[in-house]
Amino acid sequence: MFNLTNVFFRSSSSFRPQPQLTKQLIFFTLTLISISGWQYTRANAQQQPPAQLQNLIAQIDNAANKGDVKGVIQHYSPNFTHTDGLNRQQMEQALTSLWKRYPRLRYNTTIQSWKSEGNTITAETITKISGLPSSNRNNFALNSTIRSRQRIVGTKIESQEVLSERTLITAGAKPPQVEVKAPEKVKVGQQFSFDAIVQEPMGDDYLLGTALNEPIQPERFLNPTSVELQLLNAGGLFKIGRAPNNPGSHWLSAVIMRGEGTTMVTQRIQVVK
Repeated sequence: MFNLTNVFFRSSSSFRPQPQLTKQLIFFTLTLISISGWQYTRANAQQQPPAQLQNLIAQIDNAANKGDVKGVIQHYSPNFTHTDGLNRQQMEQALTSLWKRYPRLRYNTTIQSWKSEGNTITAETITKISGLPSSNRNNFALNSTIRSRQRIVGTKIESQEVLSERTLITAGAKPPQVEVKAPEKVKVGQQFSFDAIVQEPMGDDYLLGTALNEPIQPERFLNPTSVELQLLNAGGLFKIGRAPNNPGSHWLSAVIMRGEGTTMVTQRIQVVK
């Protein structure tokens, strides 16, 4: 149901963030199977989705919003496959870890298109995931938008492909407003820009930050990545990257800390031939 990457932060400069804050700044990318809270929008304009699809959606939606891992996973085929390399067991482990740490996530997905062939349905959807600020002093909030395509056979989810995703996580009393500019798709070997620009005037504040470019692999969903925050001399991160020579999916991530808040953004980039 989710792609999950945990990233723990430490500062490499003398301007260290508060220890109690950095311990909670866990940056992850979530990829919902994109059928939680589905709404019918424009697919098959004169028709309603099949009853079996609507029932499946309702059951998964109910389980997901309760944080019921078993209730969600029972709707996955034992032979479930994901273009990121996840299988059914890894998906269950990722969900368990995620909902234990963040129990207040909510999901809303709209169907963009669907096609039915016999007992098989292929649906493309957009999922919005939100996490309200928690009761702790870190004031965590999350917003994620994911576009994906999934294949459902009978009442079981057989496979999923993530087409695009972007996640914004903020923490602290006053996280910086950040505009991210990055492509969703590049060709192998192509040069590209990745900018994360702070929108407010800096004043006398210091900025700490870093950028990450990680290939999406199953082991990264459960194992944390530790990164260093560097002192930034400009009003954000401005990076030039080059796509690898092999096709695949990567996460581009930017982390910026300023004063009493931190903003973390991740975007999926597809490398194609």
